[in-house]
Amino acid sequence: MSKKKRSMEIFSLSFMDCICCGFGAIILLFVLSKVSEPVVIEEVSEDLSGILQKLEEELHEIRGEVAVMNREMESKKEQLSEEKDKLARLQGDLSEVLGEFESSQQDSSVQNSIEGTMAKAAQSLTEEMKRLYAQQKPKVKPKESVIGGIPIDSEYIIFIIDTSGSMFNYCWPMVIKKFEETLEVYPKVKGIQVMNDMGEYMFTGYKNRWIPDGPRLRGEIVKRLTTWNAFSNSSPVEGIQRAVKTYYKPGTKISIYVFGDEFMGGSVQSVIDYVDRINKIGEGGQRMVRIHGVGFPIQFSRPDGIDATGIRFATLMRALCHRNGGTFVGLNSHTP
Repeated sequence: MSKKKRSMEIFSLSFMDCICCGFGAIILLFVLSKVSEPVVIEEVSEDLSGILQKLEEELHEIRGEVAVMNREMESKKEQLSEEKDKLARLQGDLSEVLGEFESSQQDSSVQNSIEGTMAKAAQSLTEEMKRLYAQQKPKVKPKESVIGGIPIDSEYIIFIIDTSGSMFNYCWPMVIKKFEETLEVYPKVKGIQVMNDMGEYMFTGYKNRWIPDGPRLRGEIVKRLTTWNAFSNSSPVEGIQRAVKTYYKPGTKISIYVFGDEFMGGSVQSVIDYVDRINKIGEGGQRMVRIHGVGFPIQFSRPDGIDATGIRFATLMRALCHRNGGTFVGLNSHTP
């Protein structure tokens, strides 16, 4: 009897031990799994925050690039509008001038047109100039010089010459030829001055004063002209302004000769209005100085067609000469 009871107690204790150990192991596993969960979640959160920050930075960069591109697009639109307006003005100038220059394709028609224009520009000589001109006739023959028919009532002459690359490289021998012919038309004057279209003097030693006339000084001027290549912006406005404001004195008779091939300035009308203001009408309804122009057809002989800057120069000078008592001569060749 006692032996049976002992066996039952041993079995019961071992069974409980197994149950407790198994339950403890389950609790331990549960605790360990809960402790590791926050670490994993925290690492995932950190990774997502880094990606989000990077995406925000890229978004800011893209927005900045879009803003820059929008500004550039607006600037291009404004430039396009300005170019369209300029093109419209140039087309108007082209239509007007092409009709005026259509007859200049033949030498005879050009000469007839020039002679007719010069006849309308008849001017009165002073007694002194009549006497000087009677003593020494021009060496050039009228038919050889398109300058020869311009009346010579002026006692002072100023040359304003475009010294840009197109003039110096393509028609400089013709410039020198027409310069010499103009001087020969005036046998004797009280003073000469030469500057480029920007108002830069050929001889800085004679700045703001006249070069005294004489055979030796005329020769020096022509000699210097052969190599004179000062910077130019192809706009005679500055030269005309300096010539009028520096050299005009009441009672003086001055003629300005503008040599050029193109006008790269702004509005043609604004230049005309400006010259009207500085070269005022004096007593007897005459301007303070006369303005003559000689156009060299470099831009009209381009292989790719007539350039608009040449047309604008012709338009400008025809108007300036007409309003300022002078004559504009459009040459039909830029070579002697």
